[in-house]
Amino acid sequence: MMIKLIVGLGNPGKDYQLHRHNVGFWFCDALANLFTGSFKKDSKFFGETTQVNIAGTNVRLLKPGTYMNRSGQSIQSIAKFYQINVNEILVVHDELDINPGIAKIKNSGGHGGHNGLRDTIKALDSKDFYRLRIGIGHPGDKSQVSDFVLHAPNKTEFEQIQSALISSLQVIEDIVKGDIDKAMRSLHAQG
Repeated sequence: MMIKLIVGLGNPGKDYQLHRHNVGFWFCDALANLFTGSFKKDSKFFGETTQVNIAGTNVRLLKPGTYMNRSGQSIQSIAKFYQINVNEILVVHDELDINPGIAKIKNSGGHGGHNGLRDTIKALDSKDFYRLRIGIGHPGDKSQVSDFVLHAPNKTEFEQIQSALISSLQVIEDIVKGDIDKAMRSLHAQG
């Protein structure tokens, strides 16, 4: 098993780019930067795409332009076009149940109330894709979640999230090669 598609979840547009909900986009931008990829709008896949070579594997990066609640449409269209299996997809997203500064890898599972994951599971008709969960912390009250994810983190949280993104970039080659256990051990040891 190798990862052939890495999707960062987020909302398109300048108004959203600094929001906690967009850490998936932040990760994909950093990844493209690291492996000299450059995102281009691709209407066929309802988003921005680029292709990079990670650990000798050609990997497509996708930032859906469909807004969070419709992420699945974009992911499903590119996966179908390139015949990428569900277990060859890594979805990178913000995670309320993990503190800022921590990132965790998970295979399969539910959506945990995350609308981007909910739509992805529905569109792919499967939950058996890999997730890179970037901790953003929780506002403490369920009623405050939507407001919380649609705001920028404070300076300390931002630095913590950046450090989780850097740790994640350091294990991306292992993830792409399918050495998920090794990547997990390294990443989860920091949590």
